[in-house]
Amino acid sequence: MELFARLFGGLLLFVYHCFDRLVIHGYLSGLSRPEQVVYFFREVVGVPMITKEVLSQRTNAYQSWVEAYARNHQIPIEWAEKGVRKKDDLQPPRRRMERADRYGVYFILKSMEQGSTFRSTPPKYPTADPHYRLLAQQRSRFTHYYFYLRDEVLGPMVVRVASFFPFHATYWLNGHHFMAQELNREGRSFRQNDNAFLAVDDPQALQAAADRLTPQVIRERLEYWTLVLGPKFSRRERAALNLRRFYAVRQVEYCRNFVFKRHFPIHRLFERSCELALWRLTAHKISEIFGTRFSRRHRGKLHTTLEQVDHGHHVFRAYWKNGFLKQYEKFSTFLRNELCSNNLTDFGLKKGLDHLVAVRQKFGQITDRFAAFQALTLNVHVDFPLLQRLALPVTVGSARFPGIKIQDTRLIRLMEVLLHGGTRLAGWPARQIHPAILSAFGLFPLWSEPTPLRPA
Repeated sequence: MELFARLFGGLLLFVYHCFDRLVIHGYLSGLSRPEQVVYFFREVVGVPMITKEVLSQRTNAYQSWVEAYARNHQIPIEWAEKGVRKKDDLQPPRRRMERADRYGVYFILKSMEQGSTFRSTPPKYPTADPHYRLLAQQRSRFTHYYFYLRDEVLGPMVVRVASFFPFHATYWLNGHHFMAQELNREGRSFRQNDNAFLAVDDPQALQAAADRLTPQVIRERLEYWTLVLGPKFSRRERAALNLRRFYAVRQVEYCRNFVFKRHFPIHRLFERSCELALWRLTAHKISEIFGTRFSRRHRGKLHTTLEQVDHGHHVFRAYWKNGFLKQYEKFSTFLRNELCSNNLTDFGLKKGLDHLVAVRQKFGQITDRFAAFQALTLNVHVDFPLLQRLALPVTVGSARFPGIKIQDTRLIRLMEVLLHGGTRLAGWPARQIHPAILSAFGLFPLWSEPTPLRPA
């Protein structure tokens, strides 16, 4: 990362790294196994026979509560249409809530999806216990509720709750939204476009806001919205059984973002990085960037590719096991290196939310090594049309100044010395340029400096 900053420091506005997208699962650990469900209904609820109707009562009660919640708070609730993305349709109600500076749920989406639940069946042969039922886990298709909301700490987020027992929950949140909330709370001025910061008055404050996204902050907000939007349990049920959720990180996207001052270097930089990476990123080099050694026991993907997402919009990807590094440009001055993973065990990390600090440290090191590899491969010559721009005329007001004649031998020698002696043209005193050219090309001066007079 230091080499990248030295090479392109004059072109960069600021650099920051943070969590981009986080997908977290919430499990009721006290109701995750069949024997726990049997204990809950028989000993706590007092139902001797766990039938399909008993499980359906809990589902119907929660679905009725969601419908009443949407009706009482005047929240739109709709079924999801197949093949239609709701992201664009949900922007207007979200903007209205932001303009009014309000927090809460602004839309509820219903969707039929596969999920984990329990199936109750009578035994094939009679048993001594007439209330005995076979309870087994299964995956079936049932209704899931998506709550689109705006949180006062985490910003816009999505909570999905399954309507079948044991009511698994999933949470989608973005680190950039949390950072925006923190900067607004501090009174900082910034410009944000989607999930990227393009300008900020204090880059150090931006990075400090990114570092404040801790497991404790996330857990507190997830538990609050789970209590508000999740299924309801009585006080006696909560006292008899541990009904707190275990939060596990399902997907992580960690990004390192480079914001440039102007547009002209970023496209050339991205093109050259893709060309060199496709050629130089071998299996051993990819494993080295991800912090491991390549061996024949490797399982999973291990290759590089260049994908075209939209017309003229390309994304470079380096795959490793169940994760990948990607690089892309957007908003004309924004270059992003992003590490994505949906299996933290590939990196020797635990998926519990409490281990998010270790995930930040590990992923930060990997993106840093990827930026260092790019800087090392690009540290060969200036690949931008800077010399061509020097030859073009410059217009200041009504005055037009001719460009530099770069084809002149003296200027070619001057530029070679300046570019080979450092990564920037700035910082050369005039008294050092002439001796440097003479020593580089073995020339002799046409005049000699006068000998200083000695005092009598």
